[in-house]
Amino acid sequence: MGISVSGRVVLITGAAMGMGRLYAERAVREGAAAVVLWDLNAQALSDTAGELRGLGGSAIYPYAVDVASLPDITATAERVIREAGVPDILINNAGIVRGKYFWEHAPEADIDAVMQVNTLAPMQVTRAFLPGMIERRTPARILNVASASGTLSVPKMSVYTASKWAVIGWSDSLRLELAESGNGHVAVTTLIPSYIKTGMFEGARGPLLTPLMEPQHVVDKAWEALLAGKARLQLPWTVALGSALRNVLPQPAWDVVAGRVFKVYQSMDHFTGRKPAAPDAAANGSTRA
Repeated sequence: MGISVSGRVVLITGAAMGMGRLYAERAVREGAAAVVLWDLNAQALSDTAGELRGLGGSAIYPYAVDVASLPDITATAERVIREAGVPDILINNAGIVRGKYFWEHAPEADIDAVMQVNTLAPMQVTRAFLPGMIERRTPARILNVASASGTLSVPKMSVYTASKWAVIGWSDSLRLELAESGNGHVAVTTLIPSYIKTGMFEGARGPLLTPLMEPQHVVDKAWEALLAGKARLQLPWTVALGSALRNVLPQPAWDVVAGRVFKVYQSMDHFTGRKPAAPDAAANGSTRA
């Protein structure tokens, strides 16, 4: 059963720019009582909060927070619950990417950072709010943003791919746990998109029949799936096709199809990523709460 955003509390990580900001704008337009913004970039966060206040009557709560830090998540979550209330809708959107061979990744700045922001942060943020969402017994929604690279191996994106594989497994397991334990009023949706035109994957090339998608299109589709409580959304249709072929074909045959036909294995060859917009913004194509 679908729910409405009107009168509810919506929390979005990575909310100062890109798709996070689009989710926030939609929440305001649909009459959310409060929209809670988490982002690492304090200046961009302040700018976005100011513009959102001009769009409608929603109360806007911006918090500068590093989702790679468990103490920061814990302390800020306590503030959110105290000041805005337990979220009815949680969107784990923050993420970063590194595009290079695995052995070129720095152990902390690349490997640890990607796993902390992309994998551990959604778990820890959700863990901070989920008990309250369960106890309240009213309909609630969680959207976890994964990636098509979490279903297929992609050269020059090994750590990012690993982080998103983990998100998909955790997110869907959480969905089943909530239903099994009698807490199905909290529904979990896993978003699995291919490349999106946000700047985060600047220079990446979409595989065959998979053009880079417009952010607004993805947000609109994800929003519908989230409110409906849909378990999984893969965009575009070629993502599901690729996953199906990968599971059916023998490895040598799949390597030929992915490498020579769909060009999946070459999609990151010209990756440059987003340049930091501010001194405290993450580098190398990163966007992070």
